[in-house]
Amino acid sequence: MKLFRWVHLTEDALLVISLLTMLCIALLQIILRNGFDSGMLWAESFSRVLVLWIAMLGAMVATRENNHISIDAVSRFLPLRLRSYVSMLTLLIAAIVCAVVAWFSLEFVLFEYEDQTIAFASVPNWVCQIILPLGFAVMSLRFFVLIVKNGMLVLKGDH
Repeated sequence: MKLFRWVHLTEDALLVISLLTMLCIALLQIILRNGFDSGMLWAESFSRVLVLWIAMLGAMVATRENNHISIDAVSRFLPLRLRSYVSMLTLLIAAIVCAVVAWFSLEFVLFEYEDQTIAFASVPNWVCQIILPLGFAVMSLRFFVLIVKNGMLVLKGDH
């Protein structure tokens, strides 16, 4: 679908742009400090925000690619059919946890919006933190999609 392709390209582009921006700002800050005894006052705060965005966008991409961190110490020893059910259960737990975190991080961002505190320059905190509810909501939805896909495979008999 074109919409999903557009969303995937947007995620990838934001991830690359955020990483390159963070690297350029860090390099520029080093050059300014060491070469000119100056610097950008907002650079450290902005870099911290970019680390948050890179982490969340990376997690979203990993979930999209079904390449997220998972612990399968027990499931490796289970029969194939039971392994599919255990996988769906762990995906369900991950989806629920991400949905709960998305909900509470949305509340957090709304509180930051009400407070109108500034992160750096004239950028409000809530703008920097909006990636939290968005990212966790997207990951939750993707975990639910993986559950449906795995469920279809189990029903078809393809494990």
